[in-house]
Amino acid sequence: MRLTIFWERMADHFGAAYADSFARDHVMAELGGRTVHQALDAGWDAKDVWRGVCAAMDVPTDKR
Repeated sequence: MRLTIFWERMADHFGAAYADSFARDHVMAELGGRTVHQALDAGWDAKDVWRGVCAAMDVPTDKR
């Protein structure tokens, strides 16, 4: 998954204004105790980060 697609999905689910705030502040066990930004900076694939977000935040199946 390209980062542009990842951020589009984040904005679609959380809203454009909240997606980045969520990505900076919300620590998730599904990402090894990291935020979205920390996981991406650590080299995680965007697809795996998106899967972690989906699992943690119960993203509807049609948006996954």
